[in-house]
Amino acid sequence: MDLLIRVAGEAGQGVQTTGNLLIAAMAEMGLHVFAIQSYMSRIRGGLNWFDVRIGDAPLYAGCEEADVLVALTDEARQTLQPYVTDGGATLFDADPDADDTGAPEGCLCIPLTGIAKETGGSAVMANAVAAGAVFALLGYDLSSLTAYFATAFEKKGEETIEANTKCAEAGAERIGEAAAGSIDAPEPTGEAVSVAGGTEAVGLAAATAGVKFATAYPMTPATGVLTYLAGVDERYGIVVEQAEDEIAAVNMVCGATYAGVPAMTMTSGGGFALMAEGLSLAGIHELPLVIILAQRPGPATGLPTRTAQQDLLFALHAGHGEFPRAVFAPGTPEQAYHLTRRALKIAHRYQTPVILMTDQYLADLVMDTPPLDDRLRPIDRYVTTDAGEEYVRYAVTDDGVSPRALPGGEAMVVLDSDAHTEDGHITEDLEAHLRLQDKRMRKLDGLTEHALAPDRYGPPDADLLLVCWGSTYGPCREAVDRLRSAGRRSAMLHFGQVWPLKTRLVRRAVGLEGNDARPPDRIVCVEGNQTGQFRTVLREAGVGVEAEPLVRYDGLPFTGKDIAERILS
Repeated sequence: MDLLIRVAGEAGQGVQTTGNLLIAAMAEMGLHVFAIQSYMSRIRGGLNWFDVRIGDAPLYAGCEEADVLVALTDEARQTLQPYVTDGGATLFDADPDADDTGAPEGCLCIPLTGIAKETGGSAVMANAVAAGAVFALLGYDLSSLTAYFATAFEKKGEETIEANTKCAEAGAERIGEAAAGSIDAPEPTGEAVSVAGGTEAVGLAAATAGVKFATAYPMTPATGVLTYLAGVDERYGIVVEQAEDEIAAVNMVCGATYAGVPAMTMTSGGGFALMAEGLSLAGIHELPLVIILAQRPGPATGLPTRTAQQDLLFALHAGHGEFPRAVFAPGTPEQAYHLTRRALKIAHRYQTPVILMTDQYLADLVMDTPPLDDRLRPIDRYVTTDAGEEYVRYAVTDDGVSPRALPGGEAMVVLDSDAHTEDGHITEDLEAHLRLQDKRMRKLDGLTEHALAPDRYGPPDADLLLVCWGSTYGPCREAVDRLRSAGRRSAMLHFGQVWPLKTRLVRRAVGLEGNDARPPDRIVCVEGNQTGQFRTVLREAGVGVEAEPLVRYDGLPFTGKDIAERILS
């Protein structure tokens, strides 16, 4: 069983605070949690909401309809009331002096802000009032919520803890005995569930992998990673720099990696466009440049706070000239943690740019996640320690990877952004250019050989196969479960690495090769863009998969219900 709580209001009203409060308290109770946000690109104002879905089993996606709506403004009530399920409830932050006799059916008018001012002495505590009211509606013991206050507000002192506790109790009391427990809710296990968010997972992975320099120009939804690293800079010894623009950011990382410092930058579509020249620079310099590309709908500035998967082909082909790269696209916080570490490792192993693609949906979601290892475990930088005076930086090798020495030692480490010889000096010798270009491109063989196979969920003999990549993992997984409940033998194939692809692994995963090969009758490629970009990638890789598109590009994420209904229609 599961239900969704939606907290809605204007930016600055505590929507996010209330959502985070519910996440922490309910996960501590032993409920499975999945939370996402929807917000406008404004400092204040505008209709925002925070969805907290709870259940007695793991959850992987959000819902379009809410079982409980906490409306902090009349706009929120009027706009989102139609999306409350039958039998659900709306808590409306009404004027304490207003007559609520005309309230819509299913709407409980409770002066959340008024109670906070009267009981706690501050309107800021309306979130505690709302949380207490929600707990009462669901029939949950308020002690679980108030116990969380002791942890959350420990640094603010007993007075703050007590004030929030009283506000929560007042909110629960206003629900009254008649409405208390009126919403069927999943039963808590009492054993705390660990949760994590996408941004946190990427940041922690980078920190534990030994990143020592991170720089970016702030751009939603990538900024959270830079902010996270700034918050743990002293613990992990990281220098965090807000650059004047994305051009400076990518070139700073090129300089840092040349000096041997594990480094990364992060941006969104328009910022990534500015990084294209630096990306090519890292290609010819053979530097382990790692870029976090957090997608949002375009073109141009587009919808800064909405989600999309529209930059895949751009990521694969950005930059001038030809040079190898790898592109990863995690679908959950756990995948984000492991693939961020892998991106850094692969970049250093092959001395080439690597891009990790996220989006607003993955960046902001919070869900059940096994505890992420926060120990410092630096990746191998693959630096040679025996380079002498005869060392040449770009020695031609069978696999295209030259021994990497760092400047400052006995070896002379020369690099040039023009075509160069093996020792790094500029040249217009066309034969030398061909030798070095062929050397660089041979790395693609190794990148392909070490490419990750897609993850399969569902039976091997499925008639219907959903193909997806990146953040569509959760909605597709839930869609598979819904389709199987409807009698459709369904499965899902999720790509956490989108380039390069190892054709044999993909064909085997689809069911096109192998002794037990059984291709599905129908393949549907689910992605957050209009043109089916990953279908293009599959064709380019020669996988031989013909898939029909199922796309969404309105800036909102997929849901499992939406995908299943569209397939069955």
